[in-house]
Amino acid sequence: MNNAIIKDAKSRMDKSIEAFRLEISKIRTGKATTALLDGVKVDYYGNLTPLNQTANISVLDSHTLSITPWDKSLVQAIDKAILAANLGLNPVNDGTNIKVPIPPLNEERRKDLVKLVKKFGEDAKIAIRNVRRDANDHLKKAEKDKELSEDLRHDAEADVQKYTDDHIKKIDEIIKHKEAEIMEV
Repeated sequence: MNNAIIKDAKSRMDKSIEAFRLEISKIRTGKATTALLDGVKVDYYGNLTPLNQTANISVLDSHTLSITPWDKSLVQAIDKAILAANLGLNPVNDGTNIKVPIPPLNEERRKDLVKLVKKFGEDAKIAIRNVRRDANDHLKKAEKDKELSEDLRHDAEADVQKYTDDHIKKIDEIIKHKEAEIMEV
C-alpha cells in the first residue's frame, strides 16, 4: 500500500519537473533553439498544425534558425504563423526557405526573463509540495484504516520528504542553469 503511494508521489513529482522544463524551454535566452518555435501552429489546409510537423527546423548558428517547409506552398503560412505567435521574431523568407534571426536581449529584458523563470520554478515547487501533502494524507488515511502501522507511515513519510527535497533541489539547479544561460551575453 505505502509503496504504491510513494511510487505515485514520485511519478507526479517527476511530471512536475518535466512540465517546468517544458515551460522554461520556451523562454528565449538570446540563442537560437528550435524549442522557441514549439508553440507555433501553421494553417495547413484548414487545420492548425504544429510547425515541426510541416517543416524541418534547424539551427544555422547561435542567432539564426532555418525552416524548410516540406510543402513549398506553406512558406507564406509559416511566415504568418511565426509573426502571429507574438514571439518577437521577424522571419525572412526567400520563397522556398525561411530564416528567423534571433535578436539579442537587452539587460532589462534578461532580468525580466530571470524573474519569469523563478516564478515558474516557484510554481513547480508548490506543485511538488502539494504532491507531498497528498501522499502524506493518503498515508495517514491508510494508517487510520489499519492498512499501515504508525512506524511504516513514519518511514513512508520520510521517503516522501526525501523525494520532495530531491525534486526541489533539482528545480533550483534548473533555475540556476537557465538564469546563467539567460544572463550570458
